Amino acid sequence: MKELWVKADGERPWEERKKAVTAALEGGADAVIVNPGEEGKARGLGRIRVVSSGKDADIVLEKDAFYREIKGKADEKDIAALGQKAKYVVVNARDWRIIPLENLIAALQGKCRIIVEVKDAQEAKTALETLEVGADGVIVSDARRVGKVRDVVDAMSSERLKLTPVKITSLKPVGMGDRVCVDTASMLAVGEGMLVGSQGSSMFLVHSESIETEYVAARPFRVNAGAVHAYIRLPDNKTKYLSEVKTGDEVLAVDAKGGTRKVIVGRAKVEKRPLILVEAEADGAKLKTLLQNAETILLVSPEGNPVSIARLKTGDTVLAYIEEGGRHFGMKVKETVEEK
Repeated sequence: MKELWVKADGERPWEERKKAVTAALEGGADAVIVNPGEEGKARGLGRIRVVSSGKDADIVLEKDAFYREIKGKADEKDIAALGQKAKYVVVNARDWRIIPLENLIAALQGKCRIIVEVKDAQEAKTALETLEVGADGVIVSDARRVGKVRDVVDAMSSERLKLTPVKITSLKPVGMGDRVCVDTASMLAVGEGMLVGSQGSSMFLVHSESIETEYVAARPFRVNAGAVHAYIRLPDNKTKYLSEVKTGDEVLAVDAKGGTRKVIVGRAKVEKRPLILVEAEADGAKLKTLLQNAETILLVSPEGNPVSIARLKTGDTVLAYIEEGGRHFGMKVKETVEEK
């Protein structure tokens, strides 16, 4: 995942620089740089990783991370060498140039994380795209730019998944069971939901409760996801059983075009409800899952429209995600795994 740091060190009075720390917290930044001795002041404003040359820092400059300016080829070589023994290198290229960054990415990829100082969202986008893999993050010093730069970082960190239309082959009520509602700390849009299924490699896109019906009011933060045994897709290509989802977890919200974003779980609610077995297939792949048997439970059509399972029929198509291979403890593995 790409990171956003905010620079709040320097010679200006703390009361001025404090605004940058506050902007970092409000903008969801991953870390903030302050002067040594100010670690406690920064943490007093909220929980965030603190970077400084002080011993109380979470990331200690000149030990865990090296901050350097690129003025010429010699600086580039120096940074590449420092990156061999650090967790981070923070790079300031005042005369913004792509080639030095490309060289550093090539030299340090997989060895340490590269954070590039940028002025605005456009520079952030360039840094995060360079040489396809891009820098591992950006750092900004202007508190007014934090929000827009955060948007760029989030967009560049998001997975894009290829969703596949699958044909419904069976809809069968199976009796009572424990199902999980995943309530998030975000408002989910129409067309957005979560990937859930009885197989870790084949999941249906289950729509959020973002649409009001004659039976219930909209709950745009909720996905009525399915039975406790089912897998749910997480960020970073991981899965978890629905029974394990809890407050504070990150899960993946997915829209009908395969766009994704991380959302935080506020509550996972388990209740006994009547269940229905939904089965589908596409190009030889067979999918199944258990959902609550209720008119308010929605899947998603290939056109991106929510479809109630009460109105689904054999032969209808809905969106799903299908991948090859299996999973072991939620991690994707290259082996044959058959789940019936």
